[in-house]
Amino acid sequence: MFKGIFSPVITILDQEGKINFEGMHEHIDYLIRNGIDGLLFLGSMGEFFAFTQEEKKELIKFAIEKVNHRVPVLIGTGGTSVAEVVNLTQFAEDEGADAAVVISPYYFKLDDENLYNYYAAVAQSTKLPIMIYNFPDRTNVNISPELVLMLAQDFPNIVAIKDTVDNISHTRQLIQVVKSAVKDFSVFSGFDEYFIPNLMAGGDGVLCGLTNIVPELFIGLFKAYQGGDFSMVVSSQKKISKLMSVYDVSQPFVAAIKQRLCLEEEQ
Repeated sequence: MFKGIFSPVITILDQEGKINFEGMHEHIDYLIRNGIDGLLFLGSMGEFFAFTQEEKKELIKFAIEKVNHRVPVLIGTGGTSVAEVVNLTQFAEDEGADAAVVISPYYFKLDDENLYNYYAAVAQSTKLPIMIYNFPDRTNVNISPELVLMLAQDFPNIVAIKDTVDNISHTRQLIQVVKSAVKDFSVFSGFDEYFIPNLMAGGDGVLCGLTNIVPELFIGLFKAYQGGDFSMVVSSQKKISKLMSVYDVSQPFVAAIKQRLCLEEEQ
């Protein structure tokens, strides 16, 4: 399941700030039509932090129904309350999600023991495959390769990590430490421009925001890499590097991604 180009789907809102389900349906179809390998709902790009549990559950039900098994559906269920994380993960499982993506708790800087206990509680509560979400810029904790290995060895349903670290060395260390012991563990980059370095280090894919705007660019890049068309790899990488400036336009960066998508649709 965890290989290739995955998109952290933006959550489209109406003028009142409510989820625009018609717009969501159109965007889901757009991403699948352009070859995306999997969809994550309620990730950082999906603004999971801005919705109530009930709003999240409504979106989960809708997304799973509309995707309708065309690609794997991943649901972001992480948070600061273990009880809420477990509840949402179990709800996603009951609704037919394919996996849960679980960010580490934020606000307090947790040590390895507390991080282990958090992921253990979630993993033991569900049969869903779990992707750890490491995003130290938002959580103040960088999950170590050694801790990830321990979790992967102790809990068979912890099967992947999204490493959103602006340092390819950390992702490379994850690949070397974890995949050397757990062969089928998947390591994804969270930063768009690190997709090719991830693959070259032995990783498995990318889960990044620009796929909302130019999914075909990433699909083409992956095919070029697999086919040994390195002139195309270089050309595509240059385009991605240029597009990375969109993340600097606004904070949080989600608004800039949404605005850029609107501009693309108008062209």
